[in-house]
Amino acid sequence: MTRIWAAALALSIAGCSSTADSADNAAEPVALVKLAAVAQGGAGRQIIVYGAAEPGAMGKMSLVAPVEAKVVAIDAPVGTPVTQGQVVVRLAASPVSRADAAKAVSDAAAANAAFARAQRLRADGLVSNADVETARAAAVSANAVRASFATRAGGLTLRAPAAGIVDAVPVAVGDMLQSGAAVASVSRVGDVRVRFGIDPDSARLVRPGMALRIGGDAARAPLTVPVESVSTVVDPQTRLAAVFARMPANSGISAGQALTATIDSGDSSSALTIPYAALLDDAGQAFVYVVTGGVAHRRDVATAASSGDRVTIAKGLKPGDHVVVEGGTAVEDGMKVRTQ
Repeated sequence: MTRIWAAALALSIAGCSSTADSADNAAEPVALVKLAAVAQGGAGRQIIVYGAAEPGAMGKMSLVAPVEAKVVAIDAPVGTPVTQGQVVVRLAASPVSRADAAKAVSDAAAANAAFARAQRLRADGLVSNADVETARAAAVSANAVRASFATRAGGLTLRAPAAGIVDAVPVAVGDMLQSGAAVASVSRVGDVRVRFGIDPDSARLVRPGMALRIGGDAARAPLTVPVESVSTVVDPQTRLAAVFARMPANSGISAGQALTATIDSGDSSSALTIPYAALLDDAGQAFVYVVTGGVAHRRDVATAASSGDRVTIAKGLKPGDHVVVEGGTAVEDGMKVRTQ
């Protein structure tokens, strides 16, 4: 009888243990997912970039007030096409400038007279050569000041230095301007470059000479130009690097025009790509789930260029990894998974 009760007790304990283990296994989450392997080498990639045209190195021409002056007329407002020599803004010398010019004329006349007198006195032996040289230097200086005022006073009618488009006139009729103040600027026709913002990781794939295809519009056909230079310095506001290209003179693109372009970054046998479906986002940080031994592990990644339904991974993965492409939203780091 004792043996019967002991056997019954053992069976009861075993049954309870088995039930507890089953409950624990049932409670452990397991996600059903689909995997894809990280591919090495792959498709050529197109990078889409957005930017705008801006004046080239010699394309921006500034007009400034030569002396303190008042704006009396704006002949060519912003957006006006101008030819070389065409009047853009007219100025009139201020009372202070007129007084300064008159004083310069008077000072030059006095200095010239003093120099002539010193020469006569030297001929009579009444002054030294040093005295004559001092008077001569004073006359030269005074005449230079007078000539400078005359030249600047003659430049109060501001004209376009070359053909272009007036892109800024930060003054109004009646404004009093200090000497050297900006009055207008003209963008030279045919000297235009474009600046495109680009993701810093993608910028590392772009090299000078690569083809940059700029989209067209109703008035302009698409065109292809080579990348001129790449700056990997990140703009603190846009968080983007920059790609530059120079426009042909007959491109029809003017400064300030918004543009969209694509860059073919070519093919790389060492590039790693994954399906777009594998990418997840956590507050701007891209990540994927890599499955090893039936367990999913989160991996933060940096993306680069893309093509079709695949994206290039700049860092975070290695060849041979398998990433979750379906069911990832139900997965957590460290969770066991079953594959479809």
